[in-house]
Amino acid sequence: MPNETILSSRIVPVPEAGRVLVFDSGMGGLTVAREIMARAPGIAVDYAADTGFFPYGDKSDAALRERLPEIASRLVDAARPDVFVIACNTASTLALDQVRAALSIPVVGTVPAIKPAAAESQSGVIGLLATPGTIRRQYTADLIRDFASHVSVILHGSIELVRLAEAHAAGEPYDANGFAEAQRPLFEAEGGDQLDTIVLACTHFPLVRDQLAAAAPRPVRYIDSGAAIARQTLRVLFRQVDGRAATEMPGGRVFLSGPPADSERLVKVCRRFGFGTAIGLDDTANAENRSAHI
Repeated sequence: MPNETILSSRIVPVPEAGRVLVFDSGMGGLTVAREIMARAPGIAVDYAADTGFFPYGDKSDAALRERLPEIASRLVDAARPDVFVIACNTASTLALDQVRAALSIPVVGTVPAIKPAAAESQSGVIGLLATPGTIRRQYTADLIRDFASHVSVILHGSIELVRLAEAHAAGEPYDANGFAEAQRPLFEAEGGDQLDTIVLACTHFPLVRDQLAAAAPRPVRYIDSGAAIARQTLRVLFRQVDGRAATEMPGGRVFLSGPPADSERLVKVCRRFGFGTAIGLDDTANAENRSAHI
């Protein structure tokens, strides 16, 4: 009988073999990778970042729709995972179907935690803190229509909070006042005085959950989709590898679409999350000799 983890009153089978590749444009997806590794320490988990096209926030929808299936295919060819996880709200809300069509393995996407936030709110007012791209997506509007029509949803997009989260994760100086400013519009909007739950709809934002909580004008609950993504990933992986022997090659690799030397900050943070070998995508044919050990 497989190992089982009980999460949020759900029994989730924990696979003992298989490989997962967690993908984001930058370092935000590390929060999702952390959730997966904590629940299934026996599987191999690698990380991938599209550093050659970062940041996604200043790219057009058309450019991202064209880019994402192509870069996903190249990464899967290099890492050979059993499951591909898009740990990026921007990418998932824009091109999840296109990536699934391009790959021959299961793809797990990231959905803002609007449904659980709406179900669990006591006041009937929730906030959605995301990047501007996620705020404007029709996908997000559909989630609100389908799962949060019975509550009030206050939306705010912040690019500055992404920068703050990356600086904090890298141990660099930052303006702590920025955490209050990033969420101030949620509390000052109409109905904001009743706000009791904030959805962190960018995978960067859980990196600074404690800082956001400390800077809030009053206590609120912060919720993200990391645990739900981890549960779904393990369900899918278990179906993929049921009965397979343990993975011989461990995880811990970082695949970058640009040269590792150009992403020292990201590589540094990846190391803190347990990813110790950075490989440029163009170098994967000779990864044994040309990977950068950090």
